[in-house]
Amino acid sequence: MPVPESTLLPELIFATAARAGANTALTDGKRAASYADLEDQVRRFAWGLVAHGVARAERVAIYLDKRIETVVASFGATAAGAVFVPVNPLLKPEQVGFILRDCDVRVLVTSAERLPLLPSVLAECPALRTVVVVGDLPPAPPSTTPVVPWSQLLRTGPQATHRVIDTDMAAILYTSGSTGRPKGVVLSHRNMVAGAKSVASYLENVAADTLLAALPLSFDAGFSQLTTAFHSGARVVLLNYLLPRDVLKAMEREQVTGLTAVPPLYIQLTQLPWPEAIGRHLRYFANTGGRMPRETLALLQQKVPQAKPFLMYGLTEAFRSTYLPPEEVARRPDSIGKAIPNAEILVLRPDGTPCDDDEPGELVHRGALVGMGYWGDAEKTAERYKLMPGRESGLQLPEYAVFSGDTVRRDRDGFLYFVGRRDEMIKTSGYRVSPTEVEEVLYATRLVGECAAFGVDHPSLGQAIHVIATAPEAAADVDVPALLAQCKARMPAYMVPAQVQVVAGPLPRNPNGKIDRKLLATEWVAPTRETA
Repeated sequence: MPVPESTLLPELIFATAARAGANTALTDGKRAASYADLEDQVRRFAWGLVAHGVARAERVAIYLDKRIETVVASFGATAAGAVFVPVNPLLKPEQVGFILRDCDVRVLVTSAERLPLLPSVLAECPALRTVVVVGDLPPAPPSTTPVVPWSQLLRTGPQATHRVIDTDMAAILYTSGSTGRPKGVVLSHRNMVAGAKSVASYLENVAADTLLAALPLSFDAGFSQLTTAFHSGARVVLLNYLLPRDVLKAMEREQVTGLTAVPPLYIQLTQLPWPEAIGRHLRYFANTGGRMPRETLALLQQKVPQAKPFLMYGLTEAFRSTYLPPEEVARRPDSIGKAIPNAEILVLRPDGTPCDDDEPGELVHRGALVGMGYWGDAEKTAERYKLMPGRESGLQLPEYAVFSGDTVRRDRDGFLYFVGRRDEMIKTSGYRVSPTEVEEVLYATRLVGECAAFGVDHPSLGQAIHVIATAPEAAADVDVPALLAQCKARMPAYMVPAQVQVVAGPLPRNPNGKIDRKLLATEWVAPTRETA
């Protein structure tokens, strides 16, 4: 009997389990799970959610590092008919709390080690009904919300799960926004499955592949390592690394055939000696999250000359948009390529008309990968998701596309080149960071009067976060060491400012009365106080 085509996210696992259940799906340190094992755990997790009253489309947040349980919870939530919300494990409790409240999370899956950090946060989440904990529970769990051990949830017997179709919500991925608060990008089953099939097709993933999951699973590109592998029947190695050297060790030990990473990691990796064994197995390396420096690309090609380079561009709102075929890299190393399969990329003027060759315009993505908007934010959704101009006159229903906010140009051969970002987002270490989000933390310390954060070009980070600040009224100066200590306690490492410049206030305003961040960025001078 032929295996049915996958249309829903968990069916990527189920379909492979039906044809090759004994094959290894996941490796997690010394643990491993076959496709049959993974299917069984995903179904049991789904049954457990239904038994605990989770309704269709309710949200299940997952605050774990990369481990088998993280994957089971992500796919199991969708198998139940719920929506999974991956939470970056680097986020601090206050940031976790915002996400839980923002999308009314009903169930939180976390670890016994992380739970003690969250009592005050969980108390402020009225929609939360259950906390599922991986690991050994303390005698008195530090939470007033009912706590269920992971092993107990998976002992639930078969339950009738909720009916779901491919246009239903599957996930909410949170990404920093220009308003200073993370925005929840809503993705459907169709978005994620179509993306898996598209990426796997041009990467030519097969069952014999071993993919290294080095990126956070809360990133669309990180989660894509799971979906493309499961669609292809390949194996995924889950890696929580501390040092770049750990990545190379894992690639050698696990005989990795495919690596996807961000430029800062590649820059670090090229500065290390590579075990010869890596080159005997690595079939491709793929770049995402920013432009790969030419020097870094050249060094990678020297270290693994047989591996094909795939240079990619994407945005969470549409998962993935373009890739540059390996055979074009030598001719066009600065290009972000052309549209991925089953997507169309347009370059449009502000009036919606197509740009001419080499004329800068906005990158617009249409097709099956276009997401469902921002959770609970109609205003921001309307800014980014817009009606397609120039539709065929006989069609009556509207089509929405993602207007990226990024400026690109298309050459006469159809290849795209990134020009710049219209907004003020900071791209650092592969993360998109809102300057307002940084500023909110700085203000919360009460150690600054006024401040502005912005990105400054950096050879390895892409951009470094720099801050101009004034002293609070009650102080003669800014205590920079104390300020940075507070930042490190309140922020993930990638958000901590690299440098702080203290100036006399007030800071300049634009016509709307807001601090003129763009002006300050253009007038930036290296401070005498090095804070990196």
